[in-house]
Amino acid sequence: MVRLTKIYTRGGDKGETSLGDGARIAKHDARIAALGTVDEANAVIGLARLHASGEADAALSRIQNDLFDLGADLCRPHGSDDKGGAKGAEGPLRIVQTQIDRLEAEIDGMNAELAPLESFVLPGGTEASATLHLARTVVRRAERSIAELARTQTVNPLAIAYINRLSDHLFVLARVLNDKGGRDVLWRPGANR
Repeated sequence: MVRLTKIYTRGGDKGETSLGDGARIAKHDARIAALGTVDEANAVIGLARLHASGEADAALSRIQNDLFDLGADLCRPHGSDDKGGAKGAEGPLRIVQTQIDRLEAEIDGMNAELAPLESFVLPGGTEASATLHLARTVVRRAERSIAELARTQTVNPLAIAYINRLSDHLFVLARVLNDKGGRDVLWRPGANR
């Protein structure tokens, strides 16, 4: 566990922040932008949890924890082998395949209960579903930020796979929480011409 005894450090007062390996970088760096968007996605998922219960809430709780793991992964450049920061027994904390596999298993289980789509789904229906669609769009933005970061810096490829799969998970869960698709709002192409 991480122990925080003091919330402010004054270390960022000049526009820089520390990475998990101790390196100092500008707060506008692509890595910090990606981290910030992952954090924003986590906050929106927290809002969605206000409208979820049971297994949906449990799944979102696991996802929120995974997003902190993803943040720990991103805050330590891939290949970093320093001594500080959040680490597991094998070194720096990284997103692993089992986290992606869990998302895929949950997607498959939820999707098996849903009728096939006959059109694109518009955000809406229940409060839970609408909030999950918002979370999904923020996750997609996080994915774009991480992919952009990976163009110039080394990133754990499983981090990219995880965030990609997460948006699919949130989409399917939004349908489940829309009365198993019964309250989905479907796109009607050209309906208002």
